Amino acid sequence: MLRSFAELGIRAPKRVLALAGLVLVAAVLYGASAASHLSSGGFNDPQSPSSRAATVLADRFDAGGTNLVLQVSSAAGPDSAAARTRGIALVQRLRGEPGVDQVSSYWTAPAPQAAALRGTDGRSALVLARVAGDDSAAPKRASQVVAGLTGTADGVTVKAGGQAVAFGQVNDHVTADLAVSEAVAVPLTTIALIWVFGSLIASLLPLAVGIASIIGTLGVLRLIASMTSVSIYALNMTTAMGLALAIDYSLFVVSRYREEVAAGADRDDAIRTTMRTAGRTVLFSALTVGLSLAAMLVFPVYFLRSFAYAGLAVVAFATLAALLLLPAMLKLLGHRLDALDLRRGIRRVLRRPEPAPKPVEQGFWYRFATAVMRRAVPVGLLVTAFLVMLGLPFLHARYAYPDERVLPPTASAYQVGTDLRTTFPGDAGSTISIVATDAPTSPAGYASALSRLPQVASVQAATGTYAGGRQVGPGDPAMRSGDATYLQVRTDADPLSDPGKHALTAVKDVPAPWQVLYGGSTAVNADSLSAIGGALPLALALIVLATLLVLFLFTGSVLLPLKAVVLNTLSLSATFGAMVWVFQEGHLSGLYGDLTTTGFLTPTMPPLMFCLAFGLSMDYEVFLLSRIREAWLASDRTGADNTRAVALGLGHTGRIVTAAALLMSIVFAAIATSSVSFMMMFGTGLTLAVLMDATLVRATLVPAFMRVAGQWNWWAPGPLRRLHERIGLTESGPGAPGRGPGRLLPHDDRVGAPDPVGSGERS
Repeated sequence: MLRSFAELGIRAPKRVLALAGLVLVAAVLYGASAASHLSSGGFNDPQSPSSRAATVLADRFDAGGTNLVLQVSSAAGPDSAAARTRGIALVQRLRGEPGVDQVSSYWTAPAPQAAALRGTDGRSALVLARVAGDDSAAPKRASQVVAGLTGTADGVTVKAGGQAVAFGQVNDHVTADLAVSEAVAVPLTTIALIWVFGSLIASLLPLAVGIASIIGTLGVLRLIASMTSVSIYALNMTTAMGLALAIDYSLFVVSRYREEVAAGADRDDAIRTTMRTAGRTVLFSALTVGLSLAAMLVFPVYFLRSFAYAGLAVVAFATLAALLLLPAMLKLLGHRLDALDLRRGIRRVLRRPEPAPKPVEQGFWYRFATAVMRRAVPVGLLVTAFLVMLGLPFLHARYAYPDERVLPPTASAYQVGTDLRTTFPGDAGSTISIVATDAPTSPAGYASALSRLPQVASVQAATGTYAGGRQVGPGDPAMRSGDATYLQVRTDADPLSDPGKHALTAVKDVPAPWQVLYGGSTAVNADSLSAIGGALPLALALIVLATLLVLFLFTGSVLLPLKAVVLNTLSLSATFGAMVWVFQEGHLSGLYGDLTTTGFLTPTMPPLMFCLAFGLSMDYEVFLLSRIREAWLASDRTGADNTRAVALGLGHTGRIVTAAALLMSIVFAAIATSSVSFMMMFGTGLTLAVLMDATLVRATLVPAFMRVAGQWNWWAPGPLRRLHERIGLTESGPGAPGRGPGRLLPHDDRVGAPDPVGSGERS
């Protein structure tokens, strides 16, 4: 296949690029509006009890949890004429809005409920409502509803909050932040690419591959969104991964092509050799990254599945672009690939001589690998101890469903949510819904028992409103439909806090007279954590098995895949420990300005970051192992040859991997500038993971481990070894001359190879 791609690019480069251009134009026309088809939620398991409770409430009662909160504030107090007039007007306006129901307020509710809707500051009161729709429709509708209701008039200020408004504002912030991060990342990446590649022309190749990957993925996301829900946060994956993989693959392919040309190969032959070696590495890298991302498909929440959709699409397009478009572009550019070398101009200005190519043994990375392997055991133990220390905080990680505190303090949903927790006797968002589809008896006794719980402020049922074990107000007949009924239990605890969780447990401990489902924010949080935790072992097992299989096919070794899994897990544990230390415990949070730490992490972030970072780590692992394996296969395969192969592998790829990691970290660091806290964590965590993997792991732990393991690195049981030989997944094609089965041409591992990027290896 790779040989065919190379020949196609050599023989018909213009047709290849023209056809690709037509496909991309079609993808632009179709996928340009992808963002408008994506949803802003996706954190709930649709099969969970809380989701089924929400479905029953919507279908049987046209009801649901309160997701719109209007806070009305006045210096004269909520009982002033201006505040009362404004509050009642809001109620009337909301009751007239289609898709808005369950409207209540301090000025219209029965006395026991009204008391909980008045702020202890004596300045504010609440209007509550439910906006119908799912995670996508409700935020959009809420934004339209509150557009003309908020603001200050006659000394009365109205602010909008609640889950629907918060989701809408998160959506707006993520969309704006994405534009900002792209505006920051693309120019910085372009500058860095020019410096790394030297030539302005060569530096445009990764951008071309990245743009093609992003455009193609947008079209795929819109297509998938027409069939199922896709989270809008997947757009961040599309941009970041599109650029990151394009940089990785282009850097590896172009550097190998330059290496072949510098060694005297004809440019067409250089393309063929590049596809047979670097192209194979890119293909295996794509397999490892894609399989790691595919593991997110096992999670029941579509937030994570959306990242799998985007990730798989962008990996596929980046790989196709690298294997199909790059050979064609290299053929057309020819010697012009190295035109407009800006570094050469800078050297002329500084009157510095052109650097002379060095043998790889004189390069920094070869000498560094040799130094590490001389002290393999102490260096390995020291770096391992450091990573373990960084990872220790991860043992104390705590998780909770994201709320309005992921927004910056300037957002109205954040401000209203803060006031609900601090200045109102009962958090309006802490209602627990209890739904029964077969309840032939009266709910009065059950509601009365629930209202006796110390954590419960009041219970509303069809038969009445209860507090302290007695009826204190009228009920709502609409809360019963045939044999189906529901109750609303208001607690005085933050729904995501430990007291909120204890309140839900206490409510569940009260025996219900029928089969019931529990809904509301606290129940959603518990069910979401359970759903993600339940799927996590399967996802991790799939990632590990896929990695072991692909790396075995790549190397023919049993030990090297196991080593890769262990070292990647160690590196990622250190990353997660650092994230707990910053984003859960609040250390160094001042660096992020508006970051609010709640003592919890968003539960979708660790599995998402693990799948992404694990795949990207394997990207570098494959790059490094490909050159180590080349040197090993071309040697006499002694213990000394193993050590030299490791040094040669790092010598050839150290600068490439470091440059790729730095370029990739620019892309992820731009995401860390987001105003939404879990996106800050996403960008920061991936930046740290990439840099740590490219330095501490690839440059120290891998050489140290492979030096200690020696020839055992390449061991496999007889049956597996014969299986690998029979499959024949080697760089050299059938009939290619070499030193034996699977061995490379002598020039594929030259001692005097020039700098892979084209500027001469420097120490």
